Order: sequence, then structure tokens, then C-alpha cells
Amino acid sequence: MAAKRKSDPVENVRPIIVKKVIEEGHGGHHGGAWKVAYADFVTAMMAFFLLMWLLGATEEKDRKAIADYFAPTIVELKSGSAGSNGLFGGESIVGRDDYPNRAGQTGTQSITIPQDATGTADEAGNSEYATLTEEQKAAMKKVQQLAEKEKFEKLKKQLEERLGSSEQLSKLLKNVRFTDTREGLRIDLVDEANFSMFALSTDKLVPKAAELLKEVAQVINGMPNPVIIRGHTDALPYASGKTMNNWMLSTSRAEATRRALVIGGINPGQVHRIEGVADKEPYNPMDRNDPANRRISITLAFSDAAKGEGPAPGARAPGGMPSRPVPAPLPSK
Repeated sequence: MAAKRKSDPVENVRPIIVKKVIEEGHGGHHGGAWKVAYADFVTAMMAFFLLMWLLGATEEKDRKAIADYFAPTIVELKSGSAGSNGLFGGESIVGRDDYPNRAGQTGTQSITIPQDATGTADEAGNSEYATLTEEQKAAMKKVQQLAEKEKFEKLKKQLEERLGSSEQLSKLLKNVRFTDTREGLRIDLVDEANFSMFALSTDKLVPKAAELLKEVAQVINGMPNPVIIRGHTDALPYASGKTMNNWMLSTSRAEATRRALVIGGINPGQVHRIEGVADKEPYNPMDRNDPANRRISITLAFSDAAKGEGPAPGARAPGGMPSRPVPAPLPSK
């Protein structure tokens, strides 16, 4: 019996399994929507990495030029000329007076100023600026100020490095204060108990102060921003009967500072105005007799500050005193 089971070939054959696949009509091609989405994704990634490469391979001025090429903020299409019904107002997009003019010319730093035989560049520039809307003017002003703030930061570091590298002037670093104001960057040169910029009650600079102003002049020389100089005093009054007062003293010291900066190398025309404010703008309002209130403020104003903001040229200082120095001898205070 055992031999029969061992030799039976039927029992050694494995069963045959048949698998039937029933199609429900959803097989075959599923469409190409995913390919479109994938292509969009790849394109976006390519654009992203191209943008990152451009940011790393270009300088700031080049990036501004590229940005303003695609989104100009201060240029309007010309109208009223021959063929002005067209898109470009009858002129070529690469015309002399159209934007962009050159790769280095951007809407964030300058505007195209057309010139002709009958008008000056300034007149043409003012005419074009007058055609801008208030929103465009505000945007232009904001972008320009941001660019100038970057320059001011570099100026701070440069001045600190120059003073720090001088054995004689490194001790005066604590007397140099930087403040960002609505006008621009203000550089305060303040007095302290053991140091004064000027001889007592005079507009005569001490030697160290003259050297300090020379370094300041070297740093701001070449900057296009207008310079505003203010003289400040403490609240200590002159003795009764004296013809000198703090208004005259602060104005005289502002003028002495202007002369020192010009000697140091700045363009005389860069000085927009000088002011003497006496003790009306104390550095330390809690103690109006604090030596730090005796100071000189040199403000690098934003470029638009020279277009009508602040007192007009020739304005008089508070108290009716002229904003020119008083050459009369100064008595002891």
C-alpha cells in the first residue's frame, strides 16, 4: 500500500490556479494633467535658481537696474507727439530720452532728464518731476532714502575706522555720536567735562577738534548730500550787560565748523545752511548745563531735503540773529 502511494503520479501534481482580471473601463491612458503640473514646477524651480544666481553674481546697482527695467516707477509714456496714439508715443523704446537709457541709470537713483536747445537740464528735470503723481513721488522718495541710508552706514564705519586708527584721535571716538533723523544722518561732536571743541566762550577750535573735523571732511567729501551745520550751547547765560549771547556764540561756532570742513576738503557749495540754536535743542534735556549740550551737529541731509524742506537759504536764526558769523571779539563767559 505504501509503495502504491509513493508511485502515484496524480497526487504529486500541483493544482492549476487560474487568475481572471476583469477590466472595469479605467485602464489605459490616464491623461497628461500631471505632466503639465510637473512642467510648471520644474519651470518655477528653474526661475528660482536663476534668480538666486543673479542675486549672487550681480552688484547692487545692477540689481536695481534689472528691477527697474521690468517695473519702472517714475517713467510715463510720452503723449502729444507725432504718432503718440501708439504704445511708445511715436518714439523708439531705445530712444535717447526714453527709459531705460543706460544700464547704470535706474529709477531708484536718477531720472532721465531730456535736454533740448531751448531749456536747461534742470528745467527739463523739474518739468518731468512735476508730471509725476503723488504716489510716484512718495515711492521715489522712499527708495532714494533707503539707498542713501545704506551709504550713511558705510560712512559711519569708515569714520570710526579712521578715528580708531589714529593714536591722537582714537580717544575722541566717544565724543562722536551718530543719529538717524528725518533730515538724514546727524553727526554730533559733543563736549565733555575734560574736552571742549572750542576755547571757552569763543569760536576758536582747539587743535584736536580741528583734526577731528578734518577727518570728518575727508569722509563726507564727494558725498552728493547737502550738509547742514548747527551750533549748540549749554544753558549757562552770559553776565548781564554783555553784548554776546548764546545765539551769537552758537552761530559763530557753526560758521567756524563750516570753514574747518572746507579747509578739510569738502566742496563749499555742499553746505546747504548753517544754524545757531543756542540751548534750545539740548542733547541732555534733563540737565541743560551738561557739557554734552555744547556740541556741533553736522547733518548729511537726504537729497530731497535740498528741494524745499527746512528754512530757505538766507533764513535767519532764532532770536532774529543772522546765520552768518559775528566777527566781534567774544568776551569770557
